[in-house]
Amino acid sequence: MGAQYVVDENGKHVSVLLPIEEYERLIEELEELEDVLATQAYDEAKAELERGEDELIPWEQAKKEIEEERAKRRHQDAV
Repeated sequence: MGAQYVVDENGKHVSVLLPIEEYERLIEELEELEDVLATQAYDEAKAELERGEDELIPWEQAKKEIEEERAKRRHQDAV
């Protein structure tokens, strides 16, 4: 692979240097994996809807619920 490691004063690996070709290959593979996972998630969600195991909710409702959950977590973190 040709990776080079950067270590701290204790010899712990803290960074890695890769040839640009290797970095670009890894990024491309990661993007392909993300596409596969997104497709699988879509297919699973669609199947759940078709089986009646899930329901669609309006975007505004989903957005409101997400914002409420975030606010609740921020409050919990502050306490």
